[in-house]
Amino acid sequence: MSDLLFTVENNVARITLNRPDSLNAFSSEMIDLWIQALETVRDSKDIRVLVLSGNGRGFCSGGDIKSMSHGKGFLHSDGAEDLSSNALARKNSLWKKVQRIPLLLQEIDIPVIAVLHGFAFGAGFDMTLACDIRIASENTKISESYLSVGIVPGDGAAWFLPRLIGTDKALDLLWNRTVLTAQEAKEMGLVTYVVEAQRLQEFVEQYVERLVTGPQAAMRFTKRAVYQGLNMDLRTSLDMISSAMGIVTELEDYQEGVNAVKEKRKPNFK
Repeated sequence: MSDLLFTVENNVARITLNRPDSLNAFSSEMIDLWIQALETVRDSKDIRVLVLSGNGRGFCSGGDIKSMSHGKGFLHSDGAEDLSSNALARKNSLWKKVQRIPLLLQEIDIPVIAVLHGFAFGAGFDMTLACDIRIASENTKISESYLSVGIVPGDGAAWFLPRLIGTDKALDLLWNRTVLTAQEAKEMGLVTYVVEAQRLQEFVEQYVERLVTGPQAAMRFTKRAVYQGLNMDLRTSLDMISSAMGIVTELEDYQEGVNAVKEKRKPNFK
């Protein structure tokens, strides 16, 4: 069975981490397939939502500690590449592999939903920080666990965390390796929704359905405006969004939305 499963059905792409015996710790195969799947999603005209989840007892425990202890860098050792030779090789194992994932996620305009359960530790959790929405089962445990094995947060935490929760809370989490409950993570702003375990799948599917049936061009422009606005001054942001407004008001979804409001009915976006 593949270390990562990728499916597309009814305009919804699903990436499922599939090393349950290892709490979905990263392997070379998993990372390669993950990169390929994200490139497919990014370039697709038909996919409307991406859902990321993990099989087994937890979402993802991050890097494979056993392979690290054998000097094989930051991926599970499969004999394909010896990453233990020097510091540059270990850097490149991150830059060319694992770190491609958050970079690709930021190139995707459609909604990306991360579904967490069980354990989401270290790089496993950090991959969800690059997603748009994080939906967690109430039984989820979250930790920035890098320093427990004497390494730095190499997968985006040092960039994402300060922007989500502030510098002091980011450093506190990273330095103290605190294990958060799902509710604690939500209160900090790290998780969007916390759902009862038995209702998690139902909640996710209902959430995804709302996004799939929304006005697609307007949703994508909105996502771009929110993320790009983080690095813009107000005038530039308003200039960009006015251009988007000019475009979307020429599309069928705009006319359908206006007619639906006038007719007091649910819109049927294309």
